[in-house]
Amino acid sequence: MPTHIFHISETPGIELFIPRPSPSHFEGLDQPVVFGIGEKLLHNYLLPRDCPRVCCYASELTSQAELDQFICRNKAYKIFVQKDWLDTIKSTTLYGYEFDGQNFNLLDQVADYYVSTKIEKPIRTWQIDDILDELAKRNNLEFELVSDLKAVAETVKNSTLHFSMIRLRNLGR
Repeated sequence: MPTHIFHISETPGIELFIPRPSPSHFEGLDQPVVFGIGEKLLHNYLLPRDCPRVCCYASELTSQAELDQFICRNKAYKIFVQKDWLDTIKSTTLYGYEFDGQNFNLLDQVADYYVSTKIEKPIRTWQIDDILDELAKRNNLEFELVSDLKAVAETVKNSTLHFSMIRLRNLGR
């Protein structure tokens, strides 16, 4: 169990996180929760909330050919974003919230999602004014702008990579 759990938001100054019903279906999750992310995949959320993205990393079954195709330059993680989101990424400010992890339970190991059924108060907050710079600071991460995220999503979905596809419904906005 990680000692710290994180939440990234476009809303500044959140003092308390109140459990709410999940907007997505998760097996066995039938009560209001506070969602958090572990540090391992925090980078998946260092983008505007509505920004569609495909995030991936190697599984134990991933071939070298798939690694060469998707995860270049010896990085462990990759995020693909459609090029038309670049201006939004550059103009968005994010706020990070860190929680003590004691009340959180692992919900999804591949996505590094955690949930708490208790009201959570952040132990630390910070502001992210330059998202691209924040992503560049993460040595194990490669960020790539693409012209057709839907095609990337389809290819990644049919690979042996672990992946998260976030907000794809916002493509073509």
